[in-house]
Amino acid sequence: MEITASTAAQLRITAEEFDLIKQKLGRTPNFTELCAFSGMWSEHCSYKNSIKWLKTLPRDGKKMLVAAGEENAGLMDIGDGYGVVFKIESHNHPSAIEPFQGAATGVGGINRDIFTMGARPIASLNSLRFGNLQEAKTQHLLAGVVHGIGHYGNCFGVPTVGGEIYFEECYHTNPLVNAMSVGILRNGDTVSATSGNVAGNTVFFVGSATGKDGIGGASFASAEITADSAEDLPAVQVGDPFQEKKLLEACLEVIHTGAVVGMQDMGAAGIICSTAEMSAKGKAGMNIQLDKVPTRQKDMKAWELLLSESQERMLMVVEKGKEQLVIDVFEKWDLPCSHIGEVTNDGMLNFYMNGTLEAVLPAEELVLGGGAPQYDREIKRPAYLDKVEAFNVDSVKVPENLKTVAEKLICLTNIASKKWIYEQYDSMVGTGSSSTNAPSDAAIVIAKPTNKALALTTDCNSRYVFADPYKGAMIAVAEAARNIVCSGGAPLGVTNCLNFGNPYDPEVYYQFSNAIKGMGDACRKFDTPVTGGNVSFYNQSPDGPVYPTPTIGMVGLLDSVHDKMTLNFKQEGDLIYLLGESRSDINSSEYLHKIHGVEYSPCPHFELEEEFNLQQAVSKLIKANIIQSAHDISEGGLMITLLESGFTGNLGFDVSPADAAIRKDAYWFGESQSRVVITISAADTTGAEDILTQAGVPYVVIGKVTNGVVIVEGELWDSIDSWKEKYDNAIGNILKGHESAEALSAI
Repeated sequence: MEITASTAAQLRITAEEFDLIKQKLGRTPNFTELCAFSGMWSEHCSYKNSIKWLKTLPRDGKKMLVAAGEENAGLMDIGDGYGVVFKIESHNHPSAIEPFQGAATGVGGINRDIFTMGARPIASLNSLRFGNLQEAKTQHLLAGVVHGIGHYGNCFGVPTVGGEIYFEECYHTNPLVNAMSVGILRNGDTVSATSGNVAGNTVFFVGSATGKDGIGGASFASAEITADSAEDLPAVQVGDPFQEKKLLEACLEVIHTGAVVGMQDMGAAGIICSTAEMSAKGKAGMNIQLDKVPTRQKDMKAWELLLSESQERMLMVVEKGKEQLVIDVFEKWDLPCSHIGEVTNDGMLNFYMNGTLEAVLPAEELVLGGGAPQYDREIKRPAYLDKVEAFNVDSVKVPENLKTVAEKLICLTNIASKKWIYEQYDSMVGTGSSSTNAPSDAAIVIAKPTNKALALTTDCNSRYVFADPYKGAMIAVAEAARNIVCSGGAPLGVTNCLNFGNPYDPEVYYQFSNAIKGMGDACRKFDTPVTGGNVSFYNQSPDGPVYPTPTIGMVGLLDSVHDKMTLNFKQEGDLIYLLGESRSDINSSEYLHKIHGVEYSPCPHFELEEEFNLQQAVSKLIKANIIQSAHDISEGGLMITLLESGFTGNLGFDVSPADAAIRKDAYWFGESQSRVVITISAADTTGAEDILTQAGVPYVVIGKVTNGVVIVEGELWDSIDSWKEKYDNAIGNILKGHESAEALSAI
């Protein structure tokens, strides 16, 4: 078979890249070798259109235990001799075509990234985006994704403790499914994703047998979704959570034999990726016998074995002479463990099939930071930003009936309770959850066996990023930090999942590059280094790209779980304080976008220094043990924050009229940033106000907690129970009567 630029194009390799491959090899590649480059040089594996910008992010911190991007996941010190391992990744394209398996295998893959480093996963989170929930397609995708996440996580035994979900028209064709996993390990027990450089060491394939599922998945994830994408899609990976549970236990056990040199998950691009990356890191090579790889389908070709993305598989390098120690562990757990090759010291990957040399590839030339190309793409300010800047708030009339607006807001899918979703996840299995079930702005998980706790969150309001990529990305970082601080934690580090459209579109690349700048500036301010993550481009259809969605996964630390601060009102008579400055700002709010139908408006007010000062003050208030609750103001504004604070304990509120200088709709429903609602018992107000005054943070007493009635500006707005009923049932009411309702309720 003659290999030409046309052959390369069918594998999504450009003519220029094909020439570069020939230059690096000094010859024309054969088909198997070209397939290897197709997987490894895809955007999904090489970050060729993003790496130059990613390198500008803050990647160093005093508590980082491994360099950013150097291992399967980030690792940071939490004290007491332990570290937290965490990462977030996307599985968008597979989930768009096959939502159940796409989401399930996304959960499985991110958990493998955690335990290949020697950590036991203790918590999962997610960030999900779908189209209009009224549409049957959205309901089908939502049902499949939620079922996939819940099934895999529940069976695997790792709780889903937090997350977020948004519904916007731009995600109709391209849903986003971002999964985050967090684990704990003892410092020193870390396993590196390296081959080492000792020639003769043994290469083992461990875990499930290999099939044809997922072949070409990495390159498929590097293309836009069209009406024909279902035909282009490789067989989506099929996950087996029970097999992964055994693999987890076997991997953690085998680490303690002392025989393991390095280990890596076979994720995107399968065997070629794990052999190349481990060898490049060890400055070594490998001789691999592909016919020794366990298969579940007959007559698989060499290129199929290299690129298969079958799940629950690992590549492991073992010290020569200690192979039996490893074999014994995997036999105990009834898992395949096959000797498929040896480490070499020449930097070359030699793949054999039944004695025939099928491919010869230089490991370094395949990988990120090695020979993979790195591009600077054209940047052009998006034309729609003219419409954003042209918005005039005076064109929106202040509503006369605030209660009617609030009743509409509480039922919006981006605001209403997501309990229909999270009740399908097991939030308790396998973990010590926080000591109280009362809600907090971030999920709190005990970091056993220490006495510390972790605060975990995923955050991004993509409409803000759409309106202003730089400022919107800063807000995503700031809100994540604010959620952790309001929960009693100190922000520690960040993992990100950068979901954007086609990088070859100059307007999309403008969004991407400016979002990276904003993220970097905010992370530097909060001292939260970016430990790693994932870039997902090509979330674009013929209708256009999704909103730019740089999802932030953040981990925070509490010295004790007893330091947790919850968001719910505690007792009748407590005073309600609004911290931060209120402004006549309805920009990009749910109120403006969904109630008034305004698509283009600026980002809400945000100043980084103002936000930082607020968070420092809230942290001091919590440490002083003089506040009863803390809840940040986000989607839906002050009114939704107050209502959410009342739901858990069935306590209401009596709040004063808005500042006359501020629009009433902006005061109650605006989403101007850097604001938090706290409650304080009357005996503690002096101490709290002293802290706020010293910090220079504006505050005002806006009312008090009631025994269950809601009174706004002197008007009775029913009981908190009636509002909670609307909030809890809004999404379920949308789904009732639809064709997919039975399937949804059966999940």
